[in-house]
Amino acid sequence: MEEKKVIWITGASSGIGKAVATKFAKNGWIVAASARRENLLNELKEINENIYPFPLDVTDIDKCKLVASSIINQFKNIDICLFGTGMHDPKSEKKFNLEKVREIMEVNYFGTMNSINSIYDYFSEKKNGQISIISSVAGYRGLPAAGNPLYPATEETIDIWPLFLSL
Repeated sequence: MEEKKVIWITGASSGIGKAVATKFAKNGWIVAASARRENLLNELKEINENIYPFPLDVTDIDKCKLVASSIINQFKNIDICLFGTGMHDPKSEKKFNLEKVREIMEVNYFGTMNSINSIYDYFSEKKNGQISIISSVAGYRGLPAAGNPLYPATEETIDIWPLFLSL
């Protein structure tokens, strides 16, 4: 019997991450689903037995490493990582708020980097694996109507930085 493939998805509780998690699970993959909202991850588990919740706040670098290790220990492998954690607060773009800037950068940019950091050595050592990142077209053309470049700036850094990353 062929071993099931394993994908780790962050941002799996809603949006694109949830849709991708559901699709991979229906196709027989083991889906390690991560997000902050544990209740929504548990709802996903109820929909498909191939989905396994691994609650995670990607701003916590140590927790990212712990979750990556837990997934590897439980399933003995990770084939693909799809990092789709992000937040966007359109209301915050109407007025400059440094606290909100830091929060969005911490989740969108550093959260993605924390996720990559947690799996990079594993993929390097096994000389196999794929890291994909969900981003937004806003990183290429901005959101002119928003009046604030914060969200597009986080998406642009996510788009550019991994181009220089090689395993």
